Amino acid sequence: MRFYSGASAAGDEAMELAIAHAMVRRASSGGVSEALRIYRPAAPVVVFGRRDTRLPGFGAAVRAARSAGFEPVVRAVGGRPVAYTPQALVVDHVKHEPLAPDGLESRFQYFGSLYAGILGDVGVDARVGAVPGEYCPGAHSVNARGVVKLVGTGQRVVRNGWLFSTLIVLGDDDLLRPLLTDIYAQLDLPFDAASVGSLSSEVPGFDADTFEQRVTTAYGVLEQTPIDEATRELATSLVTDHRA
Repeated sequence: MRFYSGASAAGDEAMELAIAHAMVRRASSGGVSEALRIYRPAAPVVVFGRRDTRLPGFGAAVRAARSAGFEPVVRAVGGRPVAYTPQALVVDHVKHEPLAPDGLESRFQYFGSLYAGILGDVGVDARVGAVPGEYCPGAHSVNARGVVKLVGTGQRVVRNGWLFSTLIVLGDDDLLRPLLTDIYAQLDLPFDAASVGSLSSEVPGFDADTFEQRVTTAYGVLEQTPIDEATRELATSLVTDHRA
């Protein structure tokens, strides 16, 4: 499995999403058999789902994101808006796999349990499942104490391949609550600010570097490689699809 580590687009978060998009395209065609990318964003971002762009309040939500100093972008996988800062960890995993739709539910279950286990190992009372009023709700989110969301997961299934994306909020939950409250109000979507949590709020003395290494180890990855040129070129051609 190829392993790409670290942000690569000098704060252009639309390009970071485009790289994930390019990875799954390459997996679909067989150009990449399996690849994993783990990075911390270089800048604050609000990521909208495609459905959000069709809502009447989308323009106002984009303006709210920009006013708060967050770059608004649109992702390839499904779901509702999420917001995060450099105090977050993003994991994009792609694989070339015929009959990929058949594994949709089992992948959600497997990775939900995987991340709950990783969080449990660092002292979090981690549970799989949505909490009331959470942003981008999902049955396989990972929460702390059944109260606050820490990890969100999403998938995109394509012909002969899939992308599984995971967002782990490491910190800055105090910045995210008011912004998400504003954005969800503009889109007229249900949301409870009390559902927003972070790993640093749950674990005193939490170390982000050590946690990132735990995630890498959980995948059995040992050696990283630069993102290949074919994937970078494809991402460049796709980046406009991810700008809000």
